[in-house]
Amino acid sequence: MKITDVQAYPVWGGHRNFLFVVIDTDEGIYGVGEAGITGREKAVIGAVENFRDILVGMDPFRIEHIWQVLFRGGFFPAQRILTSAMAAIDIALWDIKGKALNVPIYELFGGKVRDKVVCYPHNRGHALEITPLVESCLETKEEGWKFVRWGLPQDGEILEPRQAVLTAIKQFHAVREAVGDEIELTFDVHTRLDLPDVLWLCREIESTRPFFIEDPLRCENPNSFKTLRPRTHVPIAAGEQFNSKWEFRELIEEEWIDYARIDLCIAGGFTEARKIAGWCETHYIKLALHNPLGPISSAACLQLNMATPNFAVQEQPRKTGEVLTDVVPVQPKWEDGYLIPTDLPGLGIEFDREVAKKYPFQQRELPNLRRLDGSFTNW
Repeated sequence: MKITDVQAYPVWGGHRNFLFVVIDTDEGIYGVGEAGITGREKAVIGAVENFRDILVGMDPFRIEHIWQVLFRGGFFPAQRILTSAMAAIDIALWDIKGKALNVPIYELFGGKVRDKVVCYPHNRGHALEITPLVESCLETKEEGWKFVRWGLPQDGEILEPRQAVLTAIKQFHAVREAVGDEIELTFDVHTRLDLPDVLWLCREIESTRPFFIEDPLRCENPNSFKTLRPRTHVPIAAGEQFNSKWEFRELIEEEWIDYARIDLCIAGGFTEARKIAGWCETHYIKLALHNPLGPISSAACLQLNMATPNFAVQEQPRKTGEVLTDVVPVQPKWEDGYLIPTDLPGLGIEFDREVAKKYPFQQRELPNLRRLDGSFTNW
């Protein structure tokens, strides 16, 4: 079997773009993957087009070899744009292999270690109000979700740390009181705070027993987590912005995190994620895969989580089968807060290229936030 073509499909999903990649072979079997880096899709498309000339003619079963060639073949080690393109390609190659062998991808990773995958949704909670957040959490509890999740609150385009932390503290206590003890609370700082504010937040919310706080600090200097970790008992999750095992190295080896937020669609796909997952297992760190993307990413996360013993929870912004159902007419099933695997081969999904072309890419920038003094801060 040989690769005959590699094509990127940027698709407007009504509220954001999704970037899918399809790999064709000379035996008529195709694979599909999804790339990350929201807001920089054109750059990733350029990387996919560059890689196409390398991939055509190669054996799609040589997945590890292809990964090494793409990561190291340009002399300069690949970073986020390139690894996002690599991720989509890698996921598509595993999809091809599963289809060719007529097994789900999780069988290629050693088979099931669980029957289903618990997920958490995205609740309404990036504003300063408390009541809408509580209502959203009660709604998802009623639907069957076992977790709730919201983010550090902001006032429109203003993110002022003291205001945000004070509101977040009130939100935590209100949500815990409303949903009871059986629902897990996850909270995304989204790299928006500095160490003193994070420590303040963690101290004040510890009594609400959060499942974790996510990305409490910026990612550029992972070494900063060594100061945070010994000063709080709140579980910490991080890693969604990392592109490889090398960026995870310190956080894992020094045990500065409790949950690894690997993004399959940024960190090189299945091939790299499995290495990071195994490394995490030796330090009793569990996976909470970053999955803010589309149905291909959801299906890929499900496949990895089904075969990974040190799994905790999968991010799932909404139930499957609610976005791009004509582009991806076969998607994983959501049931009572879990994704349910099937025995369909590969990713277990279908992708309609002609329908995908009906939703052309629309250039969109991510929101920009600022402090009260007008300075830029992370979104």
